[in-house]
Amino acid sequence: MNLELSFIIPVYNRPQEVEELLESFTRLETTSNYEIVIVEDGSNISSEAVVYSYASRLNISYYFKANSGPGDSRNYGMSKAKGNYFIILDSDCVLPSDYIDQVEAGLKADYVDCFGGPDAAHDDFSNLQKAINFAMTAFMSTGGIRGGKRGVGKFQPRSFNMGLSRKAFEATGGFGKIHPGEDPDLSIRLWHLGFKTKLISEAKVFHKRRISWYKFHTQVFKFGQVRAILNQWHPETKAITYWFPSLFCIGFIVAIILLFFQFNWLFFLYVVYFGLAFINSLWTTKNIVVSFMSLIAIAVQFFGYGYGFLKATFFIRFLKKDPQKTFPKLFFN
Repeated sequence: MNLELSFIIPVYNRPQEVEELLESFTRLETTSNYEIVIVEDGSNISSEAVVYSYASRLNISYYFKANSGPGDSRNYGMSKAKGNYFIILDSDCVLPSDYIDQVEAGLKADYVDCFGGPDAAHDDFSNLQKAINFAMTAFMSTGGIRGGKRGVGKFQPRSFNMGLSRKAFEATGGFGKIHPGEDPDLSIRLWHLGFKTKLISEAKVFHKRRISWYKFHTQVFKFGQVRAILNQWHPETKAITYWFPSLFCIGFIVAIILLFFQFNWLFFLYVVYFGLAFINSLWTTKNIVVSFMSLIAIAVQFFGYGYGFLKATFFIRFLKKDPQKTFPKLFFN
């Protein structure tokens, strides 16, 4: 297949991010032609001036629309794009110079209509960004579902770094109104229609994540809620692994209680786990401060996701509540 790439980038109040991402486009080492489609999702702080400052160096289009969420904005961008294969990026990503070459090589070796790539931390990221990146990507904390290994069953691409053919977009209608969770929902619907997905592990992006501990907790809490909703929508995708963060948190609380009764063995297992996580982070990041912060990030991730998953599962599965009415902040109209 002759690839004609269109990059689809929704943005909301992040002109500085857009500038950093577009600057990385100017450093790409590729001879392939491509276009960039920026979709401003009802921002109050416009990126228009930044975009047009790169118009002489990049094949770029800019669209402004009313706020309707990142999924709908990606759909809007794909409907305006000219290419036959879309690459969807978050605005807080930065591209390595070989990104397009890696994408094209991966699709040439084994073509699929949807792929995902991993995210990584750049050397100039803050310690907090590096710690959260470790928690979000390490096998010890996520099992590799975000691209840390070649596949976990059928790979579910994430929309910070995701490819989708025009054929697959037209067949599915693109992303739904839920957020977060619109990307695994799309992957599952693609599988139902017979499309294949895969990981291109070499096609990484540097994912900057303008984030704080509070924002990170809010994000993973929503991830947990969304997974319970997806389990209802797509029951064939249910897996015990989605319960692990919740069980981890319940086990930790039990371990603390058992300490008062002189039962130390369960708490010791948690000490061993966090000790191994610290060693893994130190080996990966080469930074002792980041390694200690990584332990906090893992704890925030497990407790945030675990509680969100338990709460949503209880309301949806046992109380039979409607997800959209019960959790309206997870949906765009």
